[in-house]
Amino acid sequence: MMNQYETVFILTPVLSDQQMKETVEKFKGFLTAEGAEIINEESWGLKKLAYPIEKKSTGFYQLIEFKAEPSVLAKLETAYRRDERVIRFLTVKMEKYAAQYAEKRRNKNANKED
Repeated sequence: MMNQYETVFILTPVLSDQQMKETVEKFKGFLTAEGAEIINEESWGLKKLAYPIEKKSTGFYQLIEFKAEPSVLAKLETAYRRDERVIRFLTVKMEKYAAQYAEKRRNKNANKED
């Protein structure tokens, strides 16, 4: 059974724009290779961290919403830990109300862009 998840990861700020995009594509490719269905992706850009991590005070925030088997999560988190460009990550399972809210938010953002 596929569950809906949301993962946010923070990339080190020393990356160039191109390196940051390549890293995001690497994780998206990893998810699709594991049979996950990517629903939404948002780049929140360079943001200030609440506290320094590895002596860095900013980081590139990235959000990916996807549907996958629960077994994919352990592999994804291992991939995050192995990549030195990722300084923090958090993946949460979205229950049905959170998934509905996320869909409404996506639709509202899509309407704003039109």
